[in-house]
Amino acid sequence: MATARRVGRRLTAASGAGPIGVLLVNTGTPRSTATGDVRRYLRQFLSDPRVIDLHPLARWLLLELVILPFRPAKSAAAYKQIWTSRGSPLLTNCVDLAVAVQAELQKAASSQYHVELAMQFGDPSIGTALDNLQAKGATRLVVVPLFPHYAAASYGSAAAAVCAVAAQRWVVPALQFVEPFWFRPQFIDAVVSGARAAIEEFNPDHILFSYHGIPERHCTKTDQTGAHCLRRPDCCDAVQVANAHCYRAQCVATSRRLVAELGLTADKTTTAFQSRLGRTPWIKPYTDHVLHDLGQAGVQRLLVLEPSFVADCLETLEEIGIRGRADFARAGGGELRLLPSLNANEGWVRGLAAMIAAVG
Repeated sequence: MATARRVGRRLTAASGAGPIGVLLVNTGTPRSTATGDVRRYLRQFLSDPRVIDLHPLARWLLLELVILPFRPAKSAAAYKQIWTSRGSPLLTNCVDLAVAVQAELQKAASSQYHVELAMQFGDPSIGTALDNLQAKGATRLVVVPLFPHYAAASYGSAAAAVCAVAAQRWVVPALQFVEPFWFRPQFIDAVVSGARAAIEEFNPDHILFSYHGIPERHCTKTDQTGAHCLRRPDCCDAVQVANAHCYRAQCVATSRRLVAELGLTADKTTTAFQSRLGRTPWIKPYTDHVLHDLGQAGVQRLLVLEPSFVADCLETLEEIGIRGRADFARAGGGELRLLPSLNANEGWVRGLAAMIAAVG
C-alpha cells in the first residue's frame, strides 16, 4: 500500500496538479464572551437540523421561546471562566493544531500541503478557508472533521457543511474525508500516552471516560435494522453492521480499547455522557449523575478522560473542570483531575498528519 501511494503521488506530481489542501473543521465558538455574541453563535449552531432534528417550526419555537431567551447569558458566564488572553480555548487549541500539522506534513518531501482551520459556525469560516486554499493553488482537499466518533450533529453536520459550501463554487474542489478515527491506532495511542503518564503520577481510585452526549433518537436513526440500537442492554457490546454508525457504540468501543491498552479493570472505570440539552432522553449514563454517585461512594482520586474532544473547550474546561469538580466534591468525593485533551500534543500531531497523508 505504501508503495502504491508513493507511485500515485509521483504520477500526480507529473500531471502538474497543485498542492494538497487540508481543511481541519470544528463546530465553532462565540467571538467573545458577550451575551450577544454567544446568542448569535447558539442561534447558528442550534438552527442546524442535524443538531436539533425537529420539524422546522418546532425547532424555531424551541429556540426562540425556550433556549435563546435564557441560555446565552448562562453560557456567556461559563465562557468567561475559561476565556484566555488569546481568546476561546477551542479556537486557539485548533489554531495551534493546524500550525503543528502543517509543519509535520511539510516534513514529507513527496507532497506539498497547505493546512487551514475552519469553524462551521463562526470564524474562520469554511468559505474563507476554502478561499485561502484555492489562493494557494490547492485543487484537491483532504477534509478532517475533528470528531473521533460519528454523530450526525458533529461529524455529519461538519461534512455536510463543507460539501454544501464547496458545491457553491464554479470549480468544485475534489474532496476526500478522513473518516471518524475512534478506532485508529494514531488516535488511541495518543490518548493512551497522556493517560498512562497521568495514571502513574496521580494513581487514581477510579477513571471516568466522559463523552459528549446526543439524543437517543440520533442513535436509533443510524440503525437501519430498527431492532438493535438501544433495543437491548448489550447493544453496544460489539460494533457490527447494525450499529456501525452508532455514536454510543463507537464511544463504548473506544472505552474498551483504552481500558485494554492501559491495563485497567472494568470495575475501576465508568463510561458516561455529558452536555445534554432539553428534556428528551439522551444516551446514558449521564456524567453529572455518575460524578455524584462516585462522590457518594467515597472515591478520593478521580481521573476524567474525555476522548470525544480532541481540543479543550467549554465542555471540558468548564463543564467538567469547574462544575463537575465542584459537584463531585459536594457529593463527598476527593480530588478530580481532568486529563487535558489532545490539543496540539506532539504524538497527536504526528498521528493526525499520518492519517491525512494516507488519504491525500
